[in-house]
Amino acid sequence: MTMPAQPLGGHLAQLLGPLPTPAASLCAAARCLRPQKGEVLLREGERWQQLWWVAHGAFRLYYLDLDGQASNKNFFLDGAMFWPITPDLSAKPVAFWIEAMEAGEVWALPWADWSVAMQGFLPWQDLERRVLTMLLQDKMQREQHFLQRSATQRYQALLSTHADWVKRIPLRQLASYLGVTDVALSRIRRRLKSD
Repeated sequence: MTMPAQPLGGHLAQLLGPLPTPAASLCAAARCLRPQKGEVLLREGERWQQLWWVAHGAFRLYYLDLDGQASNKNFFLDGAMFWPITPDLSAKPVAFWIEAMEAGEVWALPWADWSVAMQGFLPWQDLERRVLTMLLQDKMQREQHFLQRSATQRYQALLSTHADWVKRIPLRQLASYLGVTDVALSRIRRRLKSD
């Protein structure tokens, strides 16, 4: 469903300043998606061909292990913008899934066209660098937490860095992200409340 993309164009202009004409034209032609809970934006084995902006909703990026068990890697809530940040993510089939955890509204731009339209546009290049830096910092911190912190400490760190996740994301999904069962996370929460 194609609709006027003022929300996406406005969001990007707020982030980046006035957009180059080709980028503004792409925003005007952006697709509005309204996925329902459980609907998949991207499946394992597909190539990631879109930039997505979450006007509202909650999404999870997860992997499936050899037994078919999901392990959450990241969450995207209202206002999040995500795209194939490395060349391989758009050139090769991905090994993960992106799924709606609740009904939402997402605006989609074709990534290849957006990349061409934004070549040489310094505000976009700066944003890409900042996002890549944040992703690397988050990854390194998460690895350190898994190696050196207890499940309780990981949950407390999540409370301080992503309080919005704790309020919006179901317990089972948070538990998967933290590497514990939902029963264990429920116990941790009860214990922290009683302290």
